[in-house]
Amino acid sequence: MAKRSGSARRRDGESLLTRAVDSVFGFVRYAEFEILFVLFFVIAFVIFKDLTSRPEYNQILVKKPGGPDWWSS
Repeated sequence: MAKRSGSARRRDGESLLTRAVDSVFGFVRYAEFEILFVLFFVIAFVIFKDLTSRPEYNQILVKKPGGPDWWSS
């Protein structure tokens, strides 16, 4: 089998849509780690933002007035 590469990959009869889809899949294969890395941080940010927006969970992140002062002993 002949190895496909670069501009030699274009065959007669390939539509513009087929070439566009092939180039998108090629980019995803090339940048898979970076895409997953960014996606991980976006998901972590959304989960953290959701947790800190709820008052009952936010109390662990802020100092309660009149509560125990663990840091200045």
